[in-house]
Amino acid sequence: MAANIGIMDSAYFVGRNEILGWINDRLQLNLSRIEEAASGAVQCQMMDMAHPGVVPMHKVNFDGKTEYDFIQNYKVLQDVFSKLKIDKHIEVNRLVKARPLDNLEFLQWLKRYCDSINGGLMNENYNPVERRTRGGNRSIRGPQKNSKSLQTNNSVNSGSCDEDPVVLRRTTSTGTKNMKLGANTSLEIQALTKENTDLKLSVDLLEKERDFYFGKLRDVEVLCQTPELEKLPMAMAIKKILYAADENEDALAEAQEIVSELVNAEETGLSDDN
Repeated sequence: MAANIGIMDSAYFVGRNEILGWINDRLQLNLSRIEEAASGAVQCQMMDMAHPGVVPMHKVNFDGKTEYDFIQNYKVLQDVFSKLKIDKHIEVNRLVKARPLDNLEFLQWLKRYCDSINGGLMNENYNPVERRTRGGNRSIRGPQKNSKSLQTNNSVNSGSCDEDPVVLRRTTSTGTKNMKLGANTSLEIQALTKENTDLKLSVDLLEKERDFYFGKLRDVEVLCQTPELEKLPMAMAIKKILYAADENEDALAEAQEIVSELVNAEETGLSDDN
């Protein structure tokens, strides 16, 4: 099962476009960015497709907008993992921040898991749109005012301004303040837009750097898998580290022990020759 897979597993080499295509095809969605799946609703429905009837879809909020809404979805997902005895910790605090890299890695793991169920074959009887209607959808609407009341208030305010110069001056002052507030808001929007652009560039650079080092590790893995080398102690020690499950602190110690045994054997052989 894909609950614990090493960082060198092929699952983590699946690109964002393939992940988005997989989600959109299976769930009949139209996601264009990985972070759009940060709410956890997509992950819940993927598990619902893989294990029909296990996910309480009425608790899944597909219209969640806040981190609180997202956390509730991940609680549902974690409960499903517990029911299925899937030993996978969900980094909720990182996922709800909608960071592309964190969400990509979790979705890569999820795709690997779903592919391991029924050979990755899609349940043709599963209707994703119908199942989503059973989720906790809600529309957030702001307070609405009666248009007639607004017209009446405008008429009263207009008449008051004509009759009272003090009211007119106050209205003019308020308008000036609003203009200044609008200008400040525009500057803030520009600053936030620039900051967002810079963050996206930083993420792209980090992903390129990660792909570069993953490629290097992949080359090392392929080399260690060659028939001439795969049984050598050094190759076995390297693979011990590469294939270690997440948070396995014993992998390095075990690899060092293999190398130590190799060195001791070589020293013993030299002593015998002398």
